[in-house]
Amino acid sequence: MAEYSHRETEEVQNREPRIRQAVEAELDTIMELYGKARQFMADHGNPHQWPPAYPPRELVLRDIRDGHMFVCAAEGQIRAVFYYRQGQEPDYQVIRDGQWLNEEPYGVVHRITSDGSVKGAGSFCLQWAFLKCKNLRIDTHRDNVVMQNLLRKNGFQYCGIIHIRNGEERLAYQKGPDGPRIRG
Repeated sequence: MAEYSHRETEEVQNREPRIRQAVEAELDTIMELYGKARQFMADHGNPHQWPPAYPPRELVLRDIRDGHMFVCAAEGQIRAVFYYRQGQEPDYQVIRDGQWLNEEPYGVVHRITSDGSVKGAGSFCLQWAFLKCKNLRIDTHRDNVVMQNLLRKNGFQYCGIIHIRNGEERLAYQKGPDGPRIRG
């Protein structure tokens, strides 16, 4: 995997669309995007990953206040949204039927969605997160083939199965600083 040069990093960070932290005044718009995402997932064979009213408004508001909710804006409009932070994810402590690529510090992306109006918005958000922390982990539902394809397209490697807090399983992916490799 090629490293990003300083110039390439600046290009991603300074081009349209732009990524920035979400603010509380955008909560309604963000919740609308999540509502559209639930419908999109249901229409594309993934009706169970996000039940009605997921993510809850209170969770998104907390993520905004904690500085972990980001928006991707283009032409003055929010086009995509996602959760990002660096640090341990409790749901990732145990992985089965595989292993993480490494145990180095990592960033986490959750609840990524777009309104579909900007081609490549999901990839743009993942690239931004990777520039912030060159070791990313993310998970998705077995039925979310659209996300699985997006992750593979962006250099993520399937690592195994994790279980989220409610006990449901998720497919775990990672993109590390040195590309695909298994520790050991």
